[in-house]
Amino acid sequence: MELKLIAKLRTINKGVALLVGLGLFGCAGFVLLDIVMRQIGTSFGGTEEIAGYTMALATSWGMSFTLLELGHVRIDLLRSRVKSLGRALFDVFSLIVMSGVIVSIAIRAWPVVERSLTNNSRANSPLETPLALVQLPWFAGWVWFAVMSCLVTLAALSLVIKGRHDETEGFAGAFAEQDTLQ
Repeated sequence: MELKLIAKLRTINKGVALLVGLGLFGCAGFVLLDIVMRQIGTSFGGTEEIAGYTMALATSWGMSFTLLELGHVRIDLLRSRVKSLGRALFDVFSLIVMSGVIVSIAIRAWPVVERSLTNNSRANSPLETPLALVQLPWFAGWVWFAVMSCLVTLAALSLVIKGRHDETEGFAGAFAEQDTLQ
């Protein structure tokens, strides 16, 4: 059951990563076109603002994909020196800590969005972008990452409790060790 959940989450996150990648690609094209236009004396204006929004959205949504692809930075000095059960326990511990941090970020992000909605806040820029248009999907990305992190933590914890700690390696382990373990 746990591994099926992880497989479904990976599938969903690959779709999310594809959309995020397309957004980044589109933003890069927009910036490139603006640079070319500047050479002929005109510009879209606000390119840096839109690029900043794009990066914020890519970060919040891309973290979930990175989690399941074992791309988050880990310091594995102790983890690499213990057997399979010890590695699984370190993995679960790191997931619990990360989940706590990410849930905290998601909870604290909501007042930012709420204030923008309440005040009908706009960016202090020539574009005067309604901030809620950017902050709502940014917030949703953090919530998705929090949900993902908690589900991955519960799956890893379940496997460790069942004594199937070797199975946690593929979705909760450390990327650097994957080549040596297979």
